[in-house]
Parts: sequence; C-alpha cells; structure tokens
Amino acid sequence: MNSNPVETKSLNKHRLHAICPYFAMFPETFARESILSFTQPGDLVFDPFSGRGTTVLEALLNDRDALGCDINPVAAVISQAKADSPKLQVVTQRVNDLENQYLRYDHASLARESAQLPEFYSVAFSKTTLQQVLFLRKQLMAQDSRCDRFICALTLGQLHGESLRSSNFFSNQMPHTIAVKPDYAIRYWAFHKLSPPDRNVFEILRSKALFRLENGTPSRKGTVVRTDARKAMRHFWKHRGQVAAVVTSPPYLDTTNYEEDQWLRLWFLGGKPFPTYSAISNDDRHTSSTKYFDFLADVWQGIEPLLSAEAHIVCRIGAKALSEEQITKLLMISVRKAWPKAMLFNKPEVSALKNRQTDIFRPGSVGCVNEIDYQIKTT
Repeated sequence: MNSNPVETKSLNKHRLHAICPYFAMFPETFARESILSFTQPGDLVFDPFSGRGTTVLEALLNDRDALGCDINPVAAVISQAKADSPKLQVVTQRVNDLENQYLRYDHASLARESAQLPEFYSVAFSKTTLQQVLFLRKQLMAQDSRCDRFICALTLGQLHGESLRSSNFFSNQMPHTIAVKPDYAIRYWAFHKLSPPDRNVFEILRSKALFRLENGTPSRKGTVVRTDARKAMRHFWKHRGQVAAVVTSPPYLDTTNYEEDQWLRLWFLGGKPFPTYSAISNDDRHTSSTKYFDFLADVWQGIEPLLSAEAHIVCRIGAKALSEEQITKLLMISVRKAWPKAMLFNKPEVSALKNRQTDIFRPGSVGCVNEIDYQIKTT
C-alpha cells in the first residue's frame, strides 16, 4: 500500500460519508484501501455501481479524480451530493429560504394532498411533518443545483429511521437503511402502540447540514450521473482510456431489491407512493446466476473503453446460494468477456456479514451470508 502523506486525509471518517445510510455493505475503509493500493494521486477512479458514493468520496478525499454512476435515483442523488458538495452557508441560506416559502405556502392544498396519500403516510408522519415533507418534495424535485441536490440527499437521510433513539428522523420508528412494506409497518406500529413524532424538518436539515459540512468538503469535485452502468461510456466518453481503477460492489445475487427497499425515498424523488418492482431496472435483483453474471459481463464490456491499459478492478460481491469457487469462476468468465487476459491479482478474501439491521423488522430473514472481495488485473 502506498504511504504518500496526501493519502492519509480520510483516515478519520469524513462526515459526508453518513449523509444517507443507504443500504450497502461497502465500508469506506474497503474503498480507501483499494484506492490507495491501486492508484496514485491524480489518477481517475470509477464506480459503475456508486450506491452511497463511498468510492467517489474516498477517491476525492485522497487526491484522486472520481466518476460514478447508478441507475437508482436514490443512489444517484446521494452520490452526487458527495461528489460535488456546496458550502455550508449556501445550504443554510437555502434551507432558510425554503422554510420561509413554506410558512407562506397554501397549507390547505398540502392538507388535501396529504389526505390523498395511502394510510401509511398518516401513521408514518405527523400531520405537520408530512406537510413539510410534501412541500420539500415539490421544491426539490428538479434538483437543478448542487445545493438542492445536497438538501435532497440530507432529506433522504432523515426521511425515516429509528425515531425512538434519535430525534433527527422524520418518521415513526423504522429502520434507517430501508423502508419496510407499508402494511407490515402499520401493523408493527399498531402492535407496539407507536405514534409518529412531530418533527420540524427545516430545523433538522440545518442541524445536519452543519454537522456534515462544518469541517469542509473535498477540494476536488467528482462527477456522478444517473444511468445504467452498461451505458456509462455515453456519459463519460471524454475519459476514454483514463480510468486507473474500478472500485465497486454490484447488487448481490438474489439478496437485495434496492427498488423495493428504497421505495419511500423513491417516492420523495417523484416516484409512486408505494413499493414498485422493476420500474427502475430489471437488473435490480437477479435470482438466476446465469442472468446475473451475463448482466455483469455486459457491464464490464460497457465500461471497458474507459479503463487504461493496466487498470485494476476491485469488486466486492455476494451471493447466498453459490460457493466461493462458483462465484470466482463465474465472475472471471464475465470479466474475461471484456478483458480476455484478466487475472486475479490476489487470492479472494471472504468475510461473513454481521449485524443486519433488517432483523428488527424482518426477524429470521435470510440474506447474503458471505461477501467476497476480488482484486483483478485487466491485462
């Protein structure tokens, strides 16, 4: 691993990392160590499944340039907020302006809109909090500035969570990484006699903006777009042949449906007020290993023109029905569709998942048991 002093900037976790606890098993330490091992300052790092933007932010913090993409709107907004964060005073002023606009807004129209939503919303949020959320949803929908994207990401982070433990979440008691299905949540709240807290959304956003931004932002700015990873070249064609390393974690095989798990945040971004399936992508969750690794092969071939001649791929992958040997074989077959001479740089590392937060709402659920980390040299 390299030891250049500039590469120690993010040894202490940057507060931007936790802007939104979007469900992912991809810690900043893994991204950081991978970036430092396979790139030099000034190199370009790319994550075609950017998720929470961990790779992008770590690259920027460690004096690299960064690109990312994700087809999920929630992931794209969060990654964009980390890739190009505004100054604290700009965010604070914008939140103040939004609050003043809300105070002058037609609250009767917000009340009518609230009444038209499914029952879940009236049990998940207090009357006032829901109207504030609806107002912000309207105002931030366009996300036409990096400031609005950042506030949107902050809102997504506080939209739901463990309100019995923290006063910073807008919703009734929920996991903060995922939104459980409406009917289940309603029954859970009724059984435990839980009521939604009355939160001032604007106060929470100001507080969170201060916490995330008071220590500054990376001097470098990255670029993240919302797109299918297979189409990344259309957006990043100017960077052909420049990517020194890909550090990524594709959706795990038959483990998590991000569209389903992020349905409430997707609603805030303009989606339906209930869970949807395959409305965003048919590749969000594969149950067939053949289709899954065919999908990955398409991704590798799609991003191949972006990589430099001696680039590395660091990939964290998981599956609950395949052995390490099976995953390794199928992954390398998919990689060699794009890079015929690709080889493993080191022996794969296997780790078991722990502390699955969904257990509180989904006791006994079975997800991915192991994660496997691969380091691949493309030529």
